[in-house]
Amino acid sequence: MARPRKPLLSRDRIVGAASALVDSEGLDAVSTRRLAAVLGVSGPSLYNHFRNKEEILDAVADAVSAQVDLSMFEASDPRDWRAALHDWALSYRAALAAHPHIVPVLARGPRRRPAGLRVADAVFGAMTGAGWPPAQATRIGALMRYFITGSALGSFAGGFVDDETAYDPADYPHLGQAHRLADHRRQVDEGAFETGLRALLDGLALQYEQYARTPIDGDRQFGGG
Repeated sequence: MARPRKPLLSRDRIVGAASALVDSEGLDAVSTRRLAAVLGVSGPSLYNHFRNKEEILDAVADAVSAQVDLSMFEASDPRDWRAALHDWALSYRAALAAHPHIVPVLARGPRRRPAGLRVADAVFGAMTGAGWPPAQATRIGALMRYFITGSALGSFAGGFVDDETAYDPADYPHLGQAHRLADHRRQVDEGAFETGLRALLDGLALQYEQYARTPIDGDRQFGGG
């Protein structure tokens, strides 16, 4: 019998294998040699699709960006700018929470990644379309990225051990229940994100009212996604 043919090597196969490695073992697990072994190919064959490891990680990061819902920024969507930012932020964080090890790469910004650039373009377009000055729309995009990626870089609740003897009241009088945080990691972290997101949007809403009353000319002179 003839041997079954191996699937042809493609960008999608390489990205899928790299993404699985990043998810299970972290960024340091990815190398062209390791990927070639996982895919059952020779190392040099990867270079027909990617020049180096950096390009592979960029593609993995962009695949995560492609999972972010952008429908709330479409012209036909009835949500206002605040509701759109809120729902988009939840979708963005969910994508990052599912792939936490790739967050440091995403935190560098979209650079030339198509999906990442579509995210930046959608946010900037929605903000300027809602009446935000271009410069402030740029700042909002940056602010949201800082907040969302920062929240996904680590767990606040997970930063405490579940040993009640670790936090002596004599040294830490207000951390008597800190050992319980790890057991409520999702509730604490998601609640903290929602609390911060609502506070952030409340502040932006106040600024929006101020811009509506007194436009600032300088903020209308530049912008960017």
